[in-house]
Amino acid sequence: MSNRDEFINSNIGLVHLCVKRYNGRGIEYDDLFQVGCVGLIKAYDRFDNTRGLKFSTYAVPVILGEIRQLFRESGSVKIGRALKELSIRATKENEQFIQKYGRDATISELAQILDVEPEQAALAINASMPVLSLTADDDDGGGQTDIKTENFDESVIDLLALRQIIKDLEKQDRQLIFLRYFKGKTQTQTAHELGMTQVQVSRREKKLLAILKEKMIT
Repeated sequence: MSNRDEFINSNIGLVHLCVKRYNGRGIEYDDLFQVGCVGLIKAYDRFDNTRGLKFSTYAVPVILGEIRQLFRESGSVKIGRALKELSIRATKENEQFIQKYGRDATISELAQILDVEPEQAALAINASMPVLSLTADDDDGGGQTDIKTENFDESVIDLLALRQIIKDLEKQDRQLIFLRYFKGKTQTQTAHELGMTQVQVSRREKKLLAILKEKMIT
């Protein structure tokens, strides 16, 4: 047996963990398990350990993405009440963490704060994220907090990658992105909180968005 096969087999419990979340919802366990294993294999092949994430933290959303794809073929999947409640807690705790440390909490840190497993924290973060446009210039806010099921596979992976990239920014740059795209502040409001002018915020924001875009596609 190759190292790849051994590693995948040693993590097969992640598939069972994910399948249990959706068992009894109209699709047989064996079918859910089969597509979950596909997700586990994809996660192994795509995992980049230089990003500082545990394999399980990365793999669970990928596995769930495959399971949700199966459900999408026969109907949409809604976020359960428990996950919605956890996502609300995750958002509040993360905002407090940012205010205290000037950066987002890592998945492991948030999991410890919420007293849940890292996999649950990763799901809660994704469920709590509004639909954001990094190129939007308007300030009307009002983002949607539910997951759009048709975008789940790529959105949760992109979310983890984006949060890691933002974490590596300078403190003031992290705060600028947080105020503009997580708190929905205008450029003028952001400038006031950061001790900058609106023009400075506008120029820096454009530069940061270009940096984020470049790192997301490389």
